[in-house]
Amino acid sequence: MREENLMSPKKTSLYPVHEKLGASFTDFGGWDMPLKYANDVAEHEAVRTRAGIFDLSHMGEFRVTGPDAGAFLDYALVSNMSILKVGKAKYSILVNDKGGVIDDLITYRLGDEEFMVVPNAANIDTDFAAMSERLGDFNVEFVNESEQTSLVAVQGPRAEEILLVAGVSDEEAVRELKYYASVPLTVAGVDVLLARTGYTGEDGFELFVPNENAVELWDKLAAAGEPFGMIPAGLASRDSLRLEAGMPLYGNELGLEITPFESGLGRLVEIALEKKAANFVGREALTELAKSESKRILVGLKAQAKRPARAGSKLVDAEGNEIGEVTSGIPSPTLGFPIAMALVNREFSEVGSTVDVDIRGKRAPFDVVALPFYKREK
Repeated sequence: MREENLMSPKKTSLYPVHEKLGASFTDFGGWDMPLKYANDVAEHEAVRTRAGIFDLSHMGEFRVTGPDAGAFLDYALVSNMSILKVGKAKYSILVNDKGGVIDDLITYRLGDEEFMVVPNAANIDTDFAAMSERLGDFNVEFVNESEQTSLVAVQGPRAEEILLVAGVSDEEAVRELKYYASVPLTVAGVDVLLARTGYTGEDGFELFVPNENAVELWDKLAAAGEPFGMIPAGLASRDSLRLEAGMPLYGNELGLEITPFESGLGRLVEIALEKKAANFVGREALTELAKSESKRILVGLKAQAKRPARAGSKLVDAEGNEIGEVTSGIPSPTLGFPIAMALVNREFSEVGSTVDVDIRGKRAPFDVVALPFYKREK
């Protein structure tokens, strides 16, 4: 086999479905993923007003089982996982001993001695290696099931109706499922782990399923959603949706060189430092960082004009000195004006103030606003 084939992106079990739908593909986290199908703005709008169906099979899945499963995760991750109730999920971070963020991830408690950790696609190998190094004498089995697992998401205000029309083994369980919770059941004749989580700012579900059942599940959900106006949605709309909802993206708002206190996750760390009795990797470094305010902070920006700022654009003060950097930026399809998130020096971070962004050599004024930009009506 030639070397370039060894380096080619992986394909999810749903790749043939996306090809048939005419998707445009992009390499994301080492996976060949659908960027969009026809129009990413239309896909964004569908999720906000009706529903969209996503292939998220590039995300990782680690299973942790055994008598010390909770204790191991308490040590390996920042948040306290051993107190999670069965069926609940928690967002947390994996940090190094200097307090740098290796990844943000969601952990599901599936049983008294069983958890599933979901890392970001680009960080699967790094996360698994980092967590494996923390196994020590914990009595657990730690298995990477990412290659065997597919993940389909149905997101949008009609998501619950679509699942019920597709057919579920327990309708009451679906209706009563809370945000950041999961339940094993059958959807459209396929056994899944159904989670009420998402990355769009809308109500919705993520369905974990073995690879061999992914196409069947997608096809049945797509058919059930068609009368509701649900359409396939790609990574472009996923990114614009999460940015409107003020959700961080690893590599943009999160990273090894960005502390949790800079990226808006300070409260998550403070809770762990206050309430978590067990030691965990990074505790000492985070304790030190918590003693003083970070010099920079993540803020929301709203353009006063129509020129969008993109990741990497510099923020400047009146004298032209650099005071920050845009981490993500788009023309918001929902709000109708450009928005961005940026890491900015704290003295320029007050909501209601104005900063200038250097966009290809020209200054553009942006207002500092509270996050999120968009919040759905309950």
